[in-house]
Amino acid sequence: MLPIKDTEPNEKFPVATITIIALNIMVFIKQVTLPYNEAMEMVYKYAFIPSRFLGGIFHIESYIPLFTSMFMHGDLIHIISNMWSLWLFGDNVEDRMGSFRFVLFYILTGLIAGFAHFIAGPTSNIPTVGASGAIAGVMGAYFLMFPHSKIVTLVPFILFYRRILIPAPIFLFIWFIGQVRSGIMSVGYGTIGGVAWWAHIFGFLSGAFLCRKFLRKKQRGI
Repeated sequence: MLPIKDTEPNEKFPVATITIIALNIMVFIKQVTLPYNEAMEMVYKYAFIPSRFLGGIFHIESYIPLFTSMFMHGDLIHIISNMWSLWLFGDNVEDRMGSFRFVLFYILTGLIAGFAHFIAGPTSNIPTVGASGAIAGVMGAYFLMFPHSKIVTLVPFILFYRRILIPAPIFLFIWFIGQVRSGIMSVGYGTIGGVAWWAHIFGFLSGAFLCRKFLRKKQRGI
């Protein structure tokens, strides 16, 4: 399923969402324009590597990649899919929270997602990059905050794609179950360290759990 847009209107321009997207794009451009050796040095310096974090867990500098890794991506498809999801769901969540609270919420759920990935595979040597944990937090918030929204979705149908409207809670529930299934399979097959499934899972759960605490006061009764 490929989400195209949602049916929930905005009241205000999503300044924070646009800014986060712009920062991710700027970092990605920096990554791909560096010579290969320098690009790899950048990845290993700023990506989150669970085994490195485990070895330096009592040193403050070990926590920096938990944050910086949220603004790095592996390839063009990775950043496009992540930024599209952030744009699709982030603007409405920001609308309810306000820009400043939304940024704090985004970073917090991203950090929780990073810790979940570490707990799932603390000895992994694979560098982890991407905003998907934080974006999963935004999706978890959207799941609870917009129960009547619908997602315009492209669904494969024989030899072509068909546009259908899927209620947002159903779309996001299907997505979440897919992450849980993949996360469980990664444990069973000992493949933790590739895709950060548990970061997605706990990012989503933390977003759903924490979202109301970040709403603007006039929105808390919704």
